[in-house]
Amino acid sequence: MRREQFTLDVRGIDWVEQDEDPETPTVTIEYDGPGDPLRERLTGPDGDLLGASGTDAAFRLRPDGESGVVSVTNRLTGDFVFELNAGAEDVFRFVRAARTYGERAGADDGKYLVTVLVDGEPLITYEKSTFLVYDSDGGLLREHSLIPSGVEL
Repeated sequence: MRREQFTLDVRGIDWVEQDEDPETPTVTIEYDGPGDPLRERLTGPDGDLLGASGTDAAFRLRPDGESGVVSVTNRLTGDFVFELNAGAEDVFRFVRAARTYGERAGADDGKYLVTVLVDGEPLITYEKSTFLVYDSDGGLLREHSLIPSGVEL
């Protein structure tokens, strides 16, 4: 699986800048390669697809500071499930929207939805509240990350 086989579509973030009613920020990731390898990577030891708590999402900036790599990993093993390229400003806007959504919706933490599609069909949907952003040297950028209250890193 190559990064170029994944496309990212983000919705539900413009309302923050337009001061409209909150919408759940939603990420749709479409994979256009063979579905079996992705399904295998998203499957836990019990044979079921990993739940939201079984995966972690993060963004690592490239040295140019304008782009980076979104990665989804298996929380139990630390193995990469997949990676894809993304623009830094798009990611920062998404995190701001998720954080603001949590505040305005009355939740303590930001929330967002992720749907992974294979051949146009939904494979899995997660509700997540954590998204970590790292600089190009691997340092955590807390101000750009979505970290639930009470979580120590």
